[in-house]
Amino acid sequence: MKSMEMTMRDPIAKKTGLTAGALAFAGLLMVGATPALADVKAGVDAWAAGDYATAVREWSGPAAQGDPDAQFNMAQAYRLGRGVQADPRQAEALYAAAAAQGHVKAADNYGLLLFQDGRREEAMPYVSAAADRGDPRAQYLVGVAHFNGDLVEKDWVRAYALLTLANGTGLPQARAALAQMDEYIPLDQREQAQVLAQRLDAQANANRSQQLATVDLERGPVQTAMAPEPVPAGPQPPMVLPAPTAAPVTTVAANRAGADYTLPQTQPAASPAATRTTVAQAPVVSTPAATAPASVSTGMTGPWKLQLGAFGQPGNADRLLERMRSRSALSGARLVKEPAGRLTKVMAAGFASRAAAQQACNALKSGGQDCLVTQ
Repeated sequence: MKSMEMTMRDPIAKKTGLTAGALAFAGLLMVGATPALADVKAGVDAWAAGDYATAVREWSGPAAQGDPDAQFNMAQAYRLGRGVQADPRQAEALYAAAAAQGHVKAADNYGLLLFQDGRREEAMPYVSAAADRGDPRAQYLVGVAHFNGDLVEKDWVRAYALLTLANGTGLPQARAALAQMDEYIPLDQREQAQVLAQRLDAQANANRSQQLATVDLERGPVQTAMAPEPVPAGPQPPMVLPAPTAAPVTTVAANRAGADYTLPQTQPAASPAATRTTVAQAPVVSTPAATAPASVSTGMTGPWKLQLGAFGQPGNADRLLERMRSRSALSGARLVKEPAGRLTKVMAAGFASRAAAQQACNALKSGGQDCLVTQ
């Protein structure tokens, strides 16, 4: 992925498109003065106790003096309408002012709000930086962008890695996206993505720790209100799926009732083999997550295997198992599901030699089924 450096100290007024009143207020926020840390901490305590009006009173002075923590906290209050009347434009101005001083959470939220407002090119440097710090909402957006090749280079390995990480946090939109990607991204690229996901996760942890430590050194402990993170419900990037597909794939509008960045739920239609009721030629064995694949007394018992799929969603693994049960090339093999970190692998086990496994794999590939020979 090409590096996207986030310019945190660019003039904010030109970028926000705010009203004259909001611009004047944003300008007031940038007046330098000694931050009143005690007031900011008192506001955080009041917020935690549910006394939002007191919290806002404590923060208003330090925010006007340029304290980035107070600016961020006031932005949270304006976004949520707690202690003040909800005002998205004021919230944006405050996030922008705090972000310009290096406030990490403000920068993350500012980028997401820009994206929600349709200013995607302006948002992407912030969203990319947030993804590099491990924010799952940003990982989702950047992952879909890489899948589509939109504003960033098309890179399905990185796309799948980022969506895998976002899905691991429980982000529901990532789960839907990953289920679709399972149907289109080749097996070898999904395998590469798991290695990349581990590296990206380690890098994100290091980036987050380093940047937050730098902030602490520069201005002391951060005094941030623990308000919920924003969940924008505005325009989102649709997944541009490759053609042709097994069935038309449609997009849906964003869920305006509260879900952020909702992806289409439509899946490609299952192949006819998936609905057959004929007797399986290869026994299917589902394995518990913490154990090795179970074996059966019948069938082949050699050390070589075919990896038929690796899926972020277990349901996709089950569907592949059903399709593989009637493949003559796998007659006598044991079909198993194996947990592999965040993936579920589908394996055909028991081949006596690599040559035998490769012969079966070649037969499957001639029918359009991807596979990898392994032990």
